[in-house]
Amino acid sequence: MKLLLVEDEPKLASFIQKGFQNEGYELDVAFDGQMGLSLFRQNSYDLIVLDVNLPHINGFALCRLIRADNARVPVLMLTALDSLEDKTLGFEAGADDYLVKPFKFQELLLRARALTKRNATEAGVKRILRMADLELNLESKTVTRAGQRIDLTAKEYSLLEHLLLNRGKIVSRIDITEKVWELDFDTNTNVIDVYISHLRRKLDKGHEPKLIHTVVGMGYVMREE
Repeated sequence: MKLLLVEDEPKLASFIQKGFQNEGYELDVAFDGQMGLSLFRQNSYDLIVLDVNLPHINGFALCRLIRADNARVPVLMLTALDSLEDKTLGFEAGADDYLVKPFKFQELLLRARALTKRNATEAGVKRILRMADLELNLESKTVTRAGQRIDLTAKEYSLLEHLLLNRGKIVSRIDITEKVWELDFDTNTNVIDVYISHLRRKLDKGHEPKLIHTVVGMGYVMREE
């Protein structure tokens, strides 16, 4: 298990890090919100533990940014802010759990285990992404519609997976460029339009309902219409 801890108190961060390492976990530490966001976007984590009062980006804002990129990774808020209003803000930002300081490490460990176990179970259930009669198998990297195998290139598959993981949401060209082509700038070419056209021809032609839609001036969305 690999964890990310975002905590600006060095002594507390060191205490937590040693505790998890003694339990066999790998743990990265960030001492401010900006550093935490950078590590999150560079690595894959099984759990993220966030303080709230962080330099540069506070924990609530950081949690929202994490949720914008990843709806599934468990997030545990770890903070001295213990009012009902603070807890409400934490959960509304996307936190899965909220532990108030001071705390016993054993309680933090138990909550971490519960969150990672639940996420692993849910991940096992969601190995197949479905929409209408379209299925994408995350393990075998195969795609079928109405039971018929559809052959996709690696980039077409990556684009379809990204759209399905964000089903019902408008995905911008910039987001696709960053997540699928792994570039941090708009290429100013029609390459995305070309790949969307390829997917429509392979997935939607001859099938109902149509699943891939263009939202003019905003991007693309997968939904049943």
